[in-house]
Formats: sequence, structure tokens, C-alpha cells
Amino acid sequence: MPTLKDAIPVDLFTPTFKEVRENVIATTVRDFLNRKSNQVPSLCLFIWDEMVHRGVVPDKEKFTISPIIDNEYKGIYKFVKDALHGTGTETFEAINYLKRVNPGQYKAENGANYPRTPFGNSLLQIAQLIKAGVGLEVAFADIGGWDTHVNEGNQQGQLSNLLRQFSQAIAALYTDLGQRMDDVVILTMSEFGRTVKENGNRGTDHGHANAMFVVGNTVRGGKVYGDWPGLKTDQLYEGRDLAVTTDFRNVFGEIAQRHLAATNLKPVFPGYEMNSSKFRGFLA
Repeated sequence: MPTLKDAIPVDLFTPTFKEVRENVIATTVRDFLNRKSNQVPSLCLFIWDEMVHRGVVPDKEKFTISPIIDNEYKGIYKFVKDALHGTGTETFEAINYLKRVNPGQYKAENGANYPRTPFGNSLLQIAQLIKAGVGLEVAFADIGGWDTHVNEGNQQGQLSNLLRQFSQAIAALYTDLGQRMDDVVILTMSEFGRTVKENGNRGTDHGHANAMFVVGNTVRGGKVYGDWPGLKTDQLYEGRDLAVTTDFRNVFGEIAQRHLAATNLKPVFPGYEMNSSKFRGFLA
């Protein structure tokens, strides 16, 4: 029977489990932030406990499998079929979990009610994976439609309706996971903000700064983290936009380091000098 070392290059065994795990998390986050609109990596899985248990992998500190599942593709190392045979197949079936399970039959817990929208369905499926215990480390979900340049509307307008869908889906995920939120942190971000003032079409244009929301049982919530720059003309960025006071990379960095226990943040944001002194301290 071929061994794992026969199946893959020896140099893949050189990094420790921790090092490879951090690298894959960094790659997943970086690829998401640099994504094209039709290429959104959604999941980062580590599946090794079962293989260690079966004796397929003798030392979990010297091996990891880190497939990244995209909306368009699924990537797993080619050695799986030859090296693991039937025993490993069961483990890797976790990757196809959502293909086998009908999300429409999923029963949310704690009275959670997901909006029946693409974003709501995405969060529902993420909850399924978390509860299935398949080794989910990082998950992403997108919601579009924020280019409200025209007729932004009031409390029943297009922006308000989007924000309602956005908040209800996140609230459903939080409610559904219940105590599992001890191990989960939800972070929201946008590619752009909106201008402070309305334009001539009853909408707002692309702005500079925006808000990020952090949700979880380990989050020191109930407050705003950051400095308020003000809305006077001389306080605005280029006289039109809310000024940035917190670099988004420091928000990601704090979660990566304090929640995911990543020690090397350089692969996440190459060229950026990450320093924990820049963290806002929103995680307990």
C-alpha cells in the first residue's frame, strides 16, 4: 500500500501543521480581498483529525490538507485518491457535504429565520457546515447591489431594503449558531463607502470610508471602535467623504491573530507592516 510520502513530494511535509494552516488561511483571505466579481472563494477547510485517527497520517504536526472551495472550482491535492483509498474517501466527502444535503430541509435552531435570498442562503449553508464539524476555518459570503447612485430611497428604499436583508441574515446566523458563536467571529466589510452628501439623482456616489461590523460571543460589543473624524467640510476626505481612521487590514489582523491564532500575518497583507499596537481591541 502506498504511503503518503510516496504520493506527494517530501517537501510538503517540511512545514508544521501550524505553518501550513496559517499559510492557507492567509491565502484564502488574500484571494478573497483581491477577487474578481465572479471569483469569490467561499470556504477554507482543514480535514486531518479523521486521518490521524485512522493512522493514515502518523503525525498531525507534519501534515495538513487544505482545500479551498470556490464558487467556480474545488481544489484538493491530487494524492488523495491514490494515498487514502476508501478510508480517506469518507473524510473528503465532507467537502461535498452541501451537494448531498438539501439546504431547503435544513432546520435552523433557536427560532432563527434566514431571509430566502442568495445572501441568506449562503449564511444558512455556512451554518450547516459549522454544525457538521467538517473543519471549517474561514467562510465568505457576498451581497451586492450597493451602487445606489440613483433614487436611494427612504426607510423603504433600495438601500434600506438591502441593509434590512443584510442585518436579518447576519442576525439569523448568530441566533442559529447560539453557543457555537463562542468559536465564531463574523466580520463585515465593503469595498467602498458612500458620499456624505446626496447627489443630483437622489442617491449617493462612491465614498472613501465605511463601517465594519464585528459580531461574536468573544467580541466586546455595544460600542464603536475608532475615531470620529467629523462631518464638517474641512473634516471630510477631499471635502466629500468620511475620512478613514482605521485601516481595514488591522481589523482583519486582529481577528487572524487573536481568534484564528495566526502568528505570521505577513502573507495576508504582503508589504504592510502589521503591528498589534494598531489593533482596536474589540476581541476579548
